[in-house]
Formats: sequence, structure tokens, C-alpha cells
Amino acid sequence: GEMPEREFKQRGLGSGVIIDSEGYILTNEHVVGNADKISVTLSDGREFKAELKGKDPRSDLAVIKINARNLPMVKLGDSDNLRIGQWVVAVGNPFGFALQNPEPTATAGVISALHRSLGRGLGRDRDYNDLIQTDAAINPGNSGGPLVNLKGEIVGINVAIFTTSGGYQGVGFAIPVNSAKRIISNLIEGK
Repeated sequence: GEMPEREFKQRGLGSGVIIDSEGYILTNEHVVGNADKISVTLSDGREFKAELKGKDPRSDLAVIKINARNLPMVKLGDSDNLRIGQWVVAVGNPFGFALQNPEPTATAGVISALHRSLGRGLGRDRDYNDLIQTDAAINPGNSGGPLVNLKGEIVGINVAIFTTSGGYQGVGFAIPVNSAKRIISNLIEGK
């Protein structure tokens, strides 16, 4: 006979970074792009419904907005000045709800390589070229979180891992923040 129709619901999770004190958050498009509902939990435990302002699947970047004011934000750095061997910190919420804690984690590593490409095979229709490679631990749920230098400036947006096991194996990738800077205003305007 026929199979009964069932409603299919899927939950996803990722990280993001507040780029404006009025509630704009930068994340990956693959984290929020197909979501019906987006909720944001800040590190202090406050929860907000978020609105998708703009997304760019090709660059895998998106901006969402929460209705909050006077939020702490991090300065956007300059990814063009990165050097191989430079220390960086990956911030995010790996494995999210499994850890039952909204506080982000921080993992340290170095810039392993610059201008890496994952090609279209791994990225489907995404343009995963000119990426930052790091050995800072990036795991599922870290996508969309910031990669920061030791001054606390955002130098990248964590986007992918290369793994044979599904978890951390020392090869993570981030979108250079200068690439994000070029399209942030368009994303905020919904373009």
C-alpha cells in the first residue's frame, strides 16, 4: 500500500558572530539558508528568534538579525595580513545542544596554510576558494563562528573541516574576513 505522509522536521545547528551592536550576526549560509525558523542563544543564555536578512550560497555567508540592543561585538580584522604559523583561536559551539551549555568554546591553533581551495566537488555550488586552513579544532556546530587572531579581531569565519571520521583531524577551514567584508552590507540589505 501507500506510505502515509509524514511531516519531516530537521534541526540544524551552528555558530555565528555578532558584528553590530544592534543585533546583526554573521554566519554561514549552510547553517541558516534553508531554515524555516532560526533561534539564537547568546552565551549568557538569552534566546531570541532571528530573521534571515540576506544570504549568499556561493560564498556560504549569511546575515541574520535578532531584536536586541547594545550587544557586545568583535572587531573585524584584516585577513590579508595573516601569516602561516600565526596563532589563531576558533570560537563556536561544537556539538551544540549535546553539551547542554550556551557558552562558546575556544580552541587554539595556527594558520596552517593560506589560499586553500576545496574545489566544487566538496562545496557543490559553493565557491570554497582562497580559504584559511588552520589546525585549531573545528567540529560540527563550529560553522559560522569566528576565527580570531590574538588581538581578538575576527580574521575568518569557520566553514568546513576535512575529515575521514566526521570529527576533528587537524584540518579546518575558514572564509577570510576580508571576503566577508565585501558583501556584509549587501547581506544586511537583503541582497
